[in-house]
Amino acid sequence: MPIDPQSDIEITGFAWVPDFARGFVRDLRPRWACEEAGLSYRERLIDFDTAKGADYRREQPFGQVPAYRDAEVQMFESGAMVLRIAERSETLMPRDAAGRCRVLTWVTAALNSVEPFVFDLVNIDTFNKDAEWARLRRPQVIETLRGRLGSLSDWLGDKEYMEGGFTAADIIMATVLREVSDDALMAEFPNLLAYRTRCIERPAFQRALDAQLASFAPDPVTA
Repeated sequence: MPIDPQSDIEITGFAWVPDFARGFVRDLRPRWACEEAGLSYRERLIDFDTAKGADYRREQPFGQVPAYRDAEVQMFESGAMVLRIAERSETLMPRDAAGRCRVLTWVTAALNSVEPFVFDLVNIDTFNKDAEWARLRRPQVIETLRGRLGSLSDWLGDKEYMEGGFTAADIIMATVLREVSDDALMAEFPNLLAYRTRCIERPAFQRALDAQLASFAPDPVTA
């Protein structure tokens, strides 16, 4: 769905981020959910100074993006936002209790049982790659993440998506797997690679990604 300034859904994002972060800022998740659900949204772009301010921290206590509001609620945390959007669309969350709980379970698993271990590696490879402590710790981080990805791979098997058809769970899990910074590690799990590719080749993902990338101002150093 196109961005609509009149939409009741508002998603906050940054007006500028460094090149390495573009396409990975977490407002991509609710943008993607809206695209899959066929719901328009409006964007509110802020700078880093605004994010640190007291006014914004009343919306997002940690000074991060995204923040979210619609006609009924105001929220922070991208996983919660995706679930809120999914509640408005049977496309992303089944209406039966069993199906709904499975989606809730896998969203929680992606954010708690997989993403922290992915971020441990990102923290080394992106932010501390030249540090001696990072060089020493990286093999252990790789081995721990390998175990998590192995468990996920075993469970996924030859299924196309986490739970039957594409759901909110796949939005969260696919965005987590996009962050794995070691291509050789991901290549050890061909079904996870295929799953990630299957998810991010969806037209709704590309629309969400294009919208996020278009929202960023040019780099102030090079523009």
